[in-house]
Amino acid sequence: MSAAITVAVRKRPLMRTERDKGGTDIVEVSKNKKDMVLSEPKVRYDLTKYTESHGYAFDRVFRETDDNSTVYHEVCRPLLDTFMSGGNATCFAYGQTGSGKTHTMLGKKGDKGVYLLAAEDIFNKVNGGVKATQGVFVSFYEIYGRKLFDLLNERAKLIAREDGDKNIRICGLTEHEVTSVDSLMGLMNRGGEQRCTGITAANSDSSRSHAILKIELQDKTTRRTKGVISFIDLAGNERGSDTADADRQTRVEGAEINKSLLALKECIRSLGMGKSHIPFRGSVLTEVLRDSFLGSSRTTMIAHISPSSSCCEHSLNTLRYTDRVKGLKQERKGSGNALRKPIAGRRSEPNAKQPAAKGGLAREKKQKAEAIGEEVLQIVRVCWIKKDFF
Repeated sequence: MSAAITVAVRKRPLMRTERDKGGTDIVEVSKNKKDMVLSEPKVRYDLTKYTESHGYAFDRVFRETDDNSTVYHEVCRPLLDTFMSGGNATCFAYGQTGSGKTHTMLGKKGDKGVYLLAAEDIFNKVNGGVKATQGVFVSFYEIYGRKLFDLLNERAKLIAREDGDKNIRICGLTEHEVTSVDSLMGLMNRGGEQRCTGITAANSDSSRSHAILKIELQDKTTRRTKGVISFIDLAGNERGSDTADADRQTRVEGAEINKSLLALKECIRSLGMGKSHIPFRGSVLTEVLRDSFLGSSRTTMIAHISPSSSCCEHSLNTLRYTDRVKGLKQERKGSGNALRKPIAGRRSEPNAKQPAAKGGLAREKKQKAEAIGEEVLQIVRVCWIKKDFF
């Protein structure tokens, strides 16, 4: 597992409403808890039914029986070591709307969420080994479209500016000192009530903004930051067809969400590849999170999927996005398509041995071209829905 980035996938349970509508579980997690297969139901031209299996490998894949505590301790708790050592730690919750992101972050009665579990560990560490002059400060804001709003100050409008040292500063953002888990959770709940939501074809209460909760360990006298951990609840990814029948505002929101998610993917991939340049300016989201990718940083992404056959296309889009984030590392390990099964009626071609240098370069160019082609196609789809062609 990489020290810089960890990519995990969480499968939620099949809901009763999905069963009532004829939905079936199409996601299978392997015993090693790192590989998974999604069996996509399809129909041939002669109307015969068949399934196409899509195999993926990640750092960790969680079953529907795994609770929030298991998710937290295996992929989120290591972030606290970076936080306490003075680095930048970031945890992303990603997936389609209704796939369980909010449950992972906030939890429910009897199953604490990642927010609460992290808060308990933070204060245990702070009370056990932090100087009296240091304190925990919290800020909570959202990115809606290309605008920023303070969720702890009645949605006051914020402005992101770059200072002389090329650091992004959010002007007007309020910071609140917290001394206990209860006070921290109170601020989280207050800010959560201010988030922007809307109605889409996928969910009647869909988050239309990215919410960023930042917890900082600061020196109370100098206000110098000693460590930062951020929890980002991303807006639900969606297809253009999910907003095709909606008003213009909803379609514009969907386009901005997809644009920011594409920019985030490129930043995380660049970080994982160790590139010297990371494309922060692709969106407001990546600009304000620049510090999360630089210096002593560690990132965890938890992708959420639904196992229902009725959500197959959504789940595939989520897995493809997450696979691209982790894709190049999987290729280096030689396990990128280990579970991918041949489609019925097609031949599975043997892997041809090629010279390492030329073959690797050719594969990299081909995959880069395919990724660019898919992104261009996504932009064309968004423009077609918006009826806005330059």
